[in-house]
Amino acid sequence: LRGLKVVVFDKNDMCSGCSAISSRLIHGGLRYLEYGEIPLVYVSLHERRYLRLTAPHLVAPLRICIPIDAGARRGPLLIRMGMLAYDLLSIRKTVPNHQMISAAALHKEEPGLETEGLRAAARYYDAQVAFAERLVLENLLAARSAGAEIRTHCEVTGIQVRDGAVESVACVDHVGESGTVPVKAVINAAGPWVDRVLDVAPSPSKRLIGGTKGSHIIVGKFDGAPHDAFYVEAAADGRPFFIIPWNDQYLIGTTDIRYDEDLDFIRASGAEVDYLLAETNRVFSRAELTRADIHYAYAGVRPLPHQEEGPESAITRRHIIKSNDDVAQGMLSIIGGKLTTYRNLAEQAIDKLADIQQLKLPPCRTHDTDLP
Repeated sequence: LRGLKVVVFDKNDMCSGCSAISSRLIHGGLRYLEYGEIPLVYVSLHERRYLRLTAPHLVAPLRICIPIDAGARRGPLLIRMGMLAYDLLSIRKTVPNHQMISAAALHKEEPGLETEGLRAAARYYDAQVAFAERLVLENLLAARSAGAEIRTHCEVTGIQVRDGAVESVACVDHVGESGTVPVKAVINAAGPWVDRVLDVAPSPSKRLIGGTKGSHIIVGKFDGAPHDAFYVEAAADGRPFFIIPWNDQYLIGTTDIRYDEDLDFIRASGAEVDYLLAETNRVFSRAELTRADIHYAYAGVRPLPHQEEGPESAITRRHIIKSNDDVAQGMLSIIGGKLTTYRNLAEQAIDKLADIQQLKLPPCRTHDTDLP
């Protein structure tokens, strides 16, 4: 849309990586306020509004409840402050403001909720993209209609460099046919595979990705199942997790565990599954969910920046657009990023590329261009 000639390579089918393993939320990231990520929350909330306008057929409002138990790390005052900040940062939003409700009022609406120790609750709105695959597909269809070439099942096997600058990309498709495409720039948006893409360039690059694994389980409707989505603090480790009505089922997750194993074979572990079941049964005591109730589970790796130490939850969720000058001029890599902020990330990446290559491009207009 900004006058560049674009080809997209994906080694698998579209939406086979990070977008497919998300919690399917378009959200501001309420939890990020705890770590002072206020600019990220602000951008995320505004991107939520843009997606509600450009893709209302895919992105719908979702009411979420936060039960506040006695002894929880986050008490009513802290939750209330977070809710006020969330409302303030989402100015011009398309959803209602938050509400604080009593334990009795919540139990009347959600009788399946365990009320022992329940002090109060907060209720607020974010949004849900029920089928992230459709969102990805429509972005690709829009790109193709604007002139982009889309190559799925086509893996990048080499990045050729001449005189210190990117010259071409080598690739091989699903039937084993190889080819070379001349390019002036490469944006490496391979998620947790970013380092692997850099490895096919001539010059080595230091490690950029230190991803954490997130797992979800999908179950059918259970005894005492909630009407709203729930955002709950886990008793085991204090980490918030979601219980979300989805596609006539319930999506429960996620976990957050450092991961250095095979990126092409990621599975939810037994311990993660048991953790999600136990915490859901604690919150909705009549559920009595077991592994036999799970329809399926899925897991993936967040492409977070490499960080040797510290808690996984404290690793920034901001995206970083890194210029890989140590590899070649015209090479950019995306580290991090959220499904919610994909559009903003893309705008920033093209702005940075234009600045590096001294290109005069028209303004980005994806914030008010309807998806097909």
